[in-house]
Amino acid sequence: MIGRYTRPRMAELWSEENKLRKWLQVEIAVCEGWARLGVIPEDDLREIKERVRLDPPRIKELEKETRHDVAAFVMQLEESIGKAGRWIHFGLTSYDVVDTALALLLKEALEIILEDLDLLMEVLKERAFEHRETVMIGRTHGVHAEPVTFGLKLALWYDEMRRNRYRLTSALDTISVGKISGAVGTYAHVPPEVEEYVCRKLGLRPASISSQILQRDRHAEMMAALALLASSVEKIALEIRHLQRTEVLEVEEPFLEGQKGSSAMPHKRNPVGSENLCGLARIVRGNLMAALENVALWHERDISHSSVERIILPDTTTLLDYMLARLTGILKDMRIHPERMKENLLLTRGLIFSESLMLEMIKKGLQRQEAYRLVQRNAAEAWEKGEDFKGLIKTDPEISQILSERDIEECFSLTRYLEHVNFVFKKVFGKETK
Repeated sequence: MIGRYTRPRMAELWSEENKLRKWLQVEIAVCEGWARLGVIPEDDLREIKERVRLDPPRIKELEKETRHDVAAFVMQLEESIGKAGRWIHFGLTSYDVVDTALALLLKEALEIILEDLDLLMEVLKERAFEHRETVMIGRTHGVHAEPVTFGLKLALWYDEMRRNRYRLTSALDTISVGKISGAVGTYAHVPPEVEEYVCRKLGLRPASISSQILQRDRHAEMMAALALLASSVEKIALEIRHLQRTEVLEVEEPFLEGQKGSSAMPHKRNPVGSENLCGLARIVRGNLMAALENVALWHERDISHSSVERIILPDTTTLLDYMLARLTGILKDMRIHPERMKENLLLTRGLIFSESLMLEMIKKGLQRQEAYRLVQRNAAEAWEKGEDFKGLIKTDPEISQILSERDIEECFSLTRYLEHVNFVFKKVFGKETK
């Protein structure tokens, strides 16, 4: 990712060097756990801590020989420490280190995404209050339905992001576990006390039970939460794209000085940011399918999940970090056109008030189907002939016997559509009404 949406913190998190640092962090914590049990002498532990060095190029060199990244890593640490290096990886299997370190990486990645989400929700809330009473047409099936406010639309998105936040927080808890239990999870060569110490020191919980690995339903749960978040991002981006269409033009993405919408047409201002987000959401959802496939493995573990995770976990968290930052920027600087919203609201010459008329006649004693027939008859004429709906209603002799002119005027008022906006805002945002 380039430009103002570059996310250096997430990129650094998933760097090869940082992964090795996390592996080393686990290995040292295990040595400390053994030392607490009196297995590793204190002098050897001190030597390990003082002499250990990471040498990524040397690890790569050894990996060409071993064809095993963790084995090469362990060999390089031993070389750097000397005699006391024999205690490195004592009693462990590779995935004691890899999975526990991965939990640290995922924990930090989700914390970054939660920070991103908080910033997005802040902008959604601010703009929701700004446009709490900005009236626009609500659309169902893409067709004009009844008036809403743009603030309500933003409040709806805010509420959905709050649910995403809850799911992410739950996934963060699910993923924040480690395992130091040996080749098939039986603690045959490393006691539970070491696992307890390591996980506590690293800010994780020991898994209740594990095989050679932490079970992949945990990772799938996290990926499902991220896929839902990406889908919510797409939902907002898709709405912006619709509202920016020339025929609608109620909102516009920010268009920066010097930006070009087309190489051929100088007038173009395309919703490229929102289109970009809709495309990236497809990748995230696709990655979820791969994570679900990783849940079922052979016996206590096979290696089929490993290659997949090296792609989908960094890619998905990096994409979400980027997507949230980009959407926040779009929403913060988005141009909103209340006058155009008003123009579009009146486009159907009053047809959007048809339900109010029908309900008012029902209140006056008319049967529902008869009230529906009378309103629909006039609505059809207004639609087909392009006439003013209210004018037709006022001159309809059957309706005039039921509704007074004042009744009709009240049915065509926007007041009732704004009456409960504050009620909805209090449900979404609490007592704060600004």
